[in-house]
Amino acid sequence: MTYLDYQATTPLAPEALAAMLPWLERQHANPHSPHRAGRAAKAAVEHARGQVAALLPPGGQVAFTSGATEALNWAIKGTRGPIVTLAIEHAAVLDTVAAEQARGRAVTILPVGHDGLVDLDAARAAIVPGTGLMAAMLVNNEIGVIQPIADLAALAHAAGALMLCDAVQGYGRVPIPDTCDLVAISGHKIHGPKGIGALWIRDGVGVEPLLHGGGQEAPGRSGTLSPALCTGFGAAATLMKTRADEDAAHVERLWNLASDGLKRQGWTLNGAAAPRYHGNLNLRREGLDVNRLLSDLGDIAFSAGSACASGSGRPSHVLRAIGLSDAEARSSIRLGFGRMTTEDELAAAIADIIAAADAQRVAA
Repeated sequence: MTYLDYQATTPLAPEALAAMLPWLERQHANPHSPHRAGRAAKAAVEHARGQVAALLPPGGQVAFTSGATEALNWAIKGTRGPIVTLAIEHAAVLDTVAAEQARGRAVTILPVGHDGLVDLDAARAAIVPGTGLMAAMLVNNEIGVIQPIADLAALAHAAGALMLCDAVQGYGRVPIPDTCDLVAISGHKIHGPKGIGALWIRDGVGVEPLLHGGGQEAPGRSGTLSPALCTGFGAAATLMKTRADEDAAHVERLWNLASDGLKRQGWTLNGAAAPRYHGNLNLRREGLDVNRLLSDLGDIAFSAGSACASGSGRPSHVLRAIGLSDAEARSSIRLGFGRMTTEDELAAAIADIIAAADAQRVAA
């Protein structure tokens, strides 16, 4: 199978698996226990924490979580005051914000343009003194556009608000502005294991606990950490750093190959071509039956939209937010590729996608 769904999850790096195996096979101690085995487990967790922190701004601490969903919930529910966010955020942000709104917290959701980018004048008008939190995604998970996080952070700070950056898709790929106050990341989006993420918290920023119990993580997060997951996350983060230039050049070659081939066949890019992370290619073709395309191409793993919302039957809220009609949104596909995608397999997959889409037109 050709795997082209990197925004949903990435293949586990062999180096991450190798780092995890000893903690799964024979080193089973609780890292919060005081005995020698527990101290060894804790040392492994702290080493991983440093590896993850190496790709984050200075002047903050990394708190491990069960994933980015927990990290985002923690950041939003653990702060106070009115919230400003964007219409194309992940459900982990939008649904959490809606829950806070139901409890009486004021919320403003800013629209985006056809390119998927926020209007900074609109943001300036919304982020006023008294605002508590500005939340925005660095790289959008559906259309890959890169938001002006540094500009939004400046507006937030001018109003006395905190800046939360959902950096899940950008971590290790796109620089995270040093002016963020809270940053959510995930292990399985960087060739690490599922089930672990982190919330980076700037020094001096207080976030109330989301989970209560032992308070094992210094900022107040409770729960026993898995040394295996932590070490896998850390190894994956180190690879993102050491392979940064190699990975970026490879993704650029893949982007040119895929986008040139599809655009020549009448496919239209959804969202801005720049600024955009080029490992995400979201396109549409008029009249395309995406469900049939997915069925016809069972040996290619790709998405009809965000994997987090697939199966709902609803058009993507991101594609609707950038002005696409229901029909245009439903005729869109998302291709995600990266480190382990070869040029040959991508070229073959693009040819198969084009042929299957053309066959639908002939049949019609």
